[in-house]
Amino acid sequence: MADNVIILAGGQGKRMKSDKPKALCKVLGEPMLEWVISACEQAGISDICVVKGFMGEYIDEYLSARQGAASIVTVEQKERLGTGHAVMQAADYLRARNGGNTLVLCGDAPFIDRDTIAGALELHKAGNCGVTVVTSKIGDPTGYGRVIRTDSGISGIVEHKDCTPQQREINEINSGCYWFETQALLDVLCEIKPNNAQGEYYLTDCVELIIAKGKRADAFISANPNVSLGANDRKGLLELNDIARKDVIGKWLDAGIEFTCTDGVSVGRNVVIGIGSTICQNVTLSGDTVIGRDCYIGQGSVIDSASIGDGSIVLASHIYGTDIAPSSSVGPFEFRK
Repeated sequence: MADNVIILAGGQGKRMKSDKPKALCKVLGEPMLEWVISACEQAGISDICVVKGFMGEYIDEYLSARQGAASIVTVEQKERLGTGHAVMQAADYLRARNGGNTLVLCGDAPFIDRDTIAGALELHKAGNCGVTVVTSKIGDPTGYGRVIRTDSGISGIVEHKDCTPQQREINEINSGCYWFETQALLDVLCEIKPNNAQGEYYLTDCVELIIAKGKRADAFISANPNVSLGANDRKGLLELNDIARKDVIGKWLDAGIEFTCTDGVSVGRNVVIGIGSTICQNVTLSGDTVIGRDCYIGQGSVIDSASIGDGSIVLASHIYGTDIAPSSSVGPFEFRK
């Protein structure tokens, strides 16, 4: 049975003050949900179930228009009663895939990546684990669940408020991502109890329940320091955008692309820039834009899903979904679509 994914995208995100689900809030112009789905596709996992909730019709609308390799179904979480409750809504989806492994991801944690997904699955299978938790090590773990390691794996996850002083010194945290043996997850899913102050069903409780049934649990430490990051409000979303923007620009700097100034510069993660090109300040490159070799993209230019031929100059112009021939000069102040 092929491996599959459940993405939790039922959050309302009241502090976002949005009339759409939080997972559809954008980082570098793409919904956070898209970042998560595309990471799964890049890892070769295309069987996906999205758990929707608040204004779930927007999730359906987005997914129906999406182009990609994934085969995606949705289930509805009518009440927001915790992460465990969200996964319960996908029980029929899991039963139909019994015999494989299930990855559970958060739809509002956009920086999960292919290497983390694949590396955690490799550890999960090699150790014949019932569950493998994706973790990260951070300088200030305040507020995060701590991973308790043993000689043979992990014994569980302790939420920050429940940690002993000694446990609060642990800096390995739960990212909210898990690989489960699908049958092991099904065996304990209905045993989760809302025995906490919030009256919610926590997916983290599955870890100890699986261990109690004699299955092994382990943790995979991601090399990605941002794997656990999410956003609860607009300030947090801005921070995610800043992180993503700097990471993408840094990648192109390492590739030898010249940025005269990064103030106001935004480069989408699917953009391609040719060697020898120069990007000036206040430039936005988005969508599937391709900038050829030895191009000059001047201040104030906006280019979305367009192709700019080698050796072209674009000055303070807006170009959308069109091809610009090599050695062209566009602008200043032109609009092309």
